[in-house]
Amino acid sequence: MDSLRFLNPDQVRQIAKIFGTPVFVYDEKTLMNAAKSALSFPNRHGLTVRYAMKASPNRAILKLFDQMGLSIDASSGYEAERAIRAGISAHKIQITAQELPENLLELVSQGVSFNACSLHQLESFGRLFPRTKVSIRINPGLGSGHSNRTNVGGLSSSFGIWWEQIPELKQCAKKFGLTIHKLHTHIGSGADPEIWKKVARMSLAMAQEFESVTSLNLGGGFKVARMDGEKQTDLHAAGSAVLEAFEDFYRVTGRPLALEIEPGTYLVALAACVITQVIDKVNTGKEGYTFLKVNSGMTEVTRPSLYGAQHPLILVPKEDRKKLDIENVLVAGHCCESGDLLTPEPGNPEGLLPRTMIAATIGDYLVIEGAGAYCSGMSTKNYNSFPEATEILWEQNEQARLIRKRQTLEQITQNESPYVS
Repeated sequence: MDSLRFLNPDQVRQIAKIFGTPVFVYDEKTLMNAAKSALSFPNRHGLTVRYAMKASPNRAILKLFDQMGLSIDASSGYEAERAIRAGISAHKIQITAQELPENLLELVSQGVSFNACSLHQLESFGRLFPRTKVSIRINPGLGSGHSNRTNVGGLSSSFGIWWEQIPELKQCAKKFGLTIHKLHTHIGSGADPEIWKKVARMSLAMAQEFESVTSLNLGGGFKVARMDGEKQTDLHAAGSAVLEAFEDFYRVTGRPLALEIEPGTYLVALAACVITQVIDKVNTGKEGYTFLKVNSGMTEVTRPSLYGAQHPLILVPKEDRKKLDIENVLVAGHCCESGDLLTPEPGNPEGLLPRTMIAATIGDYLVIEGAGAYCSGMSTKNYNSFPEATEILWEQNEQARLIRKRQTLEQITQNESPYVS
């Protein structure tokens, strides 16, 4: 069975008693260790680590990573503004977005850098900032996300300028006097160092077509092992493979390219859990299932419903019990939605796969581990009018610090206008 990652049962009970449930708990020590690991990624001619803030955009996390020397990868103009409001220097923020920000002129004028992801975006940037430097994102024709919904490269992905359109890209840049100083690719490269080497060599081959490029951004895709048996990216092994490719490029071309990476999941996924409470327990007969219902679900952790993603689930009795029985259960969320399940089959949100855990009683706590990335920031917020959950930082001295209050119903409805007949 799964086990707690950075809290013990008494701490789970203590936090739930003080802050209520559901509550996100971020572990400061784990966040810092992950940042240190990313900053040690092997490189020869300079390294920039950009935190993909979409993974978890709380300002406390942004500031912690900023203080440790990380820059920011923003996926929208709003994320860039949010980072600036959190106290991040605009010069440390780069926008790589599907939607061109309406206030791009203002953001870039403040110092935010821009990564053009389509020919339209490149032309729009050129009209605003002729005879300046720009970064471009290329779709190299290869993708390796864990599902079609997470693929960020290849024929099925809309991200980046398709590699066969490089001649048109060059023509557009020439039209506006733009200097392409950075090349960006991102295919979600996973845990295999050989795949990272292949991606690096493919990207470096494209960099040869742009003599003005001084930096190559390989994006993110560093896999973490949330569940037992999953393979996690060894950053040193992946980085060593990438370093070899960069050194070969330097020997052949004489061009020392700096390296950028954009981890999101790797930095925060294992650094947080959600403490929930068992609110009901039902069954569907001898041929059916036993369901635990918790006061959370897709409103905090949507990944299982969306991707069939797996998270460790640990039952913590509300009070110590001398006898702990075991049972197989499905865990359902609190939304009036049949798809609100935390126990789908791996990779199949339509399937069901019961978990073996300590037999629960109503009032016990259920801890969802591995909930730091693409959970709080990517949930079905306010569905059924449930408020956003509390967030706390579990500091290195084992003290809890509130970093986001629980949302109120008034805050949910404050922008609505009354009906007037």
